Amino acid sequence: MTTTPGFTGADLDRADNLRQDAEKIAALAAHPNARLLNLAGLDPVLDHSGAMTWAPLPPGETNLIFLGLREDIPHFAPLVSAPPGQRAWSVFGLLNRMAPADAAIWGAARSLLEWHGRHGFCANCGAPSEVFRAGWGRRCAACAAEHFPRVDPVVIMLAEHDGRVFLARQAQYPQGRFSALAGFVEPGESVEEAVARELMEEAGIEASDVRYVASQPWPFPGQLMIACIAQAASDRIVLDTTELEEGFWATRAEVAAALAGEAGARFLAPPPFAIAHFLLSHWIGR
Repeated sequence: MTTTPGFTGADLDRADNLRQDAEKIAALAAHPNARLLNLAGLDPVLDHSGAMTWAPLPPGETNLIFLGLREDIPHFAPLVSAPPGQRAWSVFGLLNRMAPADAAIWGAARSLLEWHGRHGFCANCGAPSEVFRAGWGRRCAACAAEHFPRVDPVVIMLAEHDGRVFLARQAQYPQGRFSALAGFVEPGESVEEAVARELMEEAGIEASDVRYVASQPWPFPGQLMIACIAQAASDRIVLDTTELEEGFWATRAEVAAALAGEAGARFLAPPPFAIAHFLLSHWIGR
């Protein structure tokens, strides 16, 4: 079973205190052992063992994002343009092979690259913006407005009733896969209110007693997944078929069989790097 949420556990010191000092960042880039993350588009390049690969940093390279330090060795990602239309699931097969720490480092890099690709112009005045803070921000030369990478909060939740949890699938899921419901937290809304609203909107489930479980960064393109469990008033469901294709109440035995990948399991579980997998593991282990 999954014991920690995916995309967490990076072993780099982000060294935020250095980002504002352009001279120090330039000195780090000139370090003889500085490393550059190997990417194919936005995807990580892995070796035969599934480890993420790094290359020596070319002399004079400045189009960079400073990712952090490992034992005083600076690590960077290339500030590449996001290929138009690249879909998140192109990398899912690679993520199944990656160590959690590698996935966490790459996830941060991908989120930043996608954000830069979408924010080339100032949201305040519309003028072109420029990279600053070692890749962790953009600044407008025209109006001096500063912009920083955004993280969008998303609730993901299990509704529990009589020893079962509600799972559902969207049409684009792989055949047989079911997962927890999820949705963006709206302005002026608490996490608890978002959980209750999403369950009601998507499945007609009246829920209360919302309990926080864990969180996970999700780099497609930049969400913070907030995992919760809520108590359902009944097992009555009314599916929003514009959002969901099918749903059912799963027992602990059915969830355990799916997480174990057993032949004949009632459904295909979410992948281990998704927090829905962690949430289901937490639920059956409580």
